Amino acid sequence: MEKVIRDGKVAVLYSPGFGAGWSTWNYSFPECLFDPDIVEMLEKEVDANEIVQFAERKYGEEFYTGGADDLRIMWLSEGTLFRINECDGSESLETSDTIEWNVA
Repeated sequence: MEKVIRDGKVAVLYSPGFGAGWSTWNYSFPECLFDPDIVEMLEKEVDANEIVQFAERKYGEEFYTGGADDLRIMWLSEGTLFRINECDGSESLETSDTIEWNVA
């Protein structure tokens, strides 16, 4: 899976707005979490409609682009264990060092 890595950090795409998740609503397309082309588009502040059109061309009509309107980049250190949580379409990142584990 291709990723954007700069200064030891990896670009992770997520959609914090309510309504639709980016990667959480596209389980069949795990590469959308790190898509270098979309990272570049966001950095260039390309309009969300262009991102939607690009994603539909790249991933096909089964790809849900509802989260594109609020798409963000989170930079995580290489090798960081993380997961994306979703509630009503709002995605947030949680790293392994921020999870408070219970012990049985």
